[in-house]
Amino acid sequence: MTRLPVRLDAVLVQALIAAALSFAHLHDLAAAAGQDGWKAWAYPVSVDLLLVAAWRRLRSGGSKAAGWCWFLVSLTASLGANVATAGLLDLDAVPAWLRILVAGWPAVAFLGGTLLAHGAIEEPETASVPVPEPPAVEAGSASSPPPATPVPPALVAHARKVAADHRARTGTPIDTPTLRARLGVPLPLAEAIATQLI
Repeated sequence: MTRLPVRLDAVLVQALIAAALSFAHLHDLAAAAGQDGWKAWAYPVSVDLLLVAAWRRLRSGGSKAAGWCWFLVSLTASLGANVATAGLLDLDAVPAWLRILVAGWPAVAFLGGTLLAHGAIEEPETASVPVPEPPAVEAGSASSPPPATPVPPALVAHARKVAADHRARTGTPIDTPTLRARLGVPLPLAEAIATQLI
């Protein structure tokens, strides 16, 4: 039996329906605010892309302040359009303040997307991973390599599942950067885990 690359379930179907409805509401609001033709279609794309970029930043394991900020801005834009087109707003007589907000959105989306894509992502704090001091070497004895970063067995077990899932989906073994991103751990810890997966 051939395995489908994407598992279809009720949650995925619900997410697709919700995304399509939200997309349509954003389009309708942009068109009512004077953005006709291709511009009305570009608005929902820009809102959704900003949401995705913010979500990726939140999942990156780096600084989350910018991710939360832009996630809330784009979510407010999406939710605002959904509520406005639910009969609370006369789409034939859009107020001037809303036309200004819609006209100013591209600059906001460009700024947010640029900051999320090219902003500095801080490495997570590594203080939570204890790295013991190397033992003192007596004079005349051969120096031993520093001990490896200790990895909790539960984390290794979870990493094995992530690696197995990656191999099942892609057919290739997981590399260290992908493992680090999926686990949300610092690079030294990801490297230590990767050596135990071989």
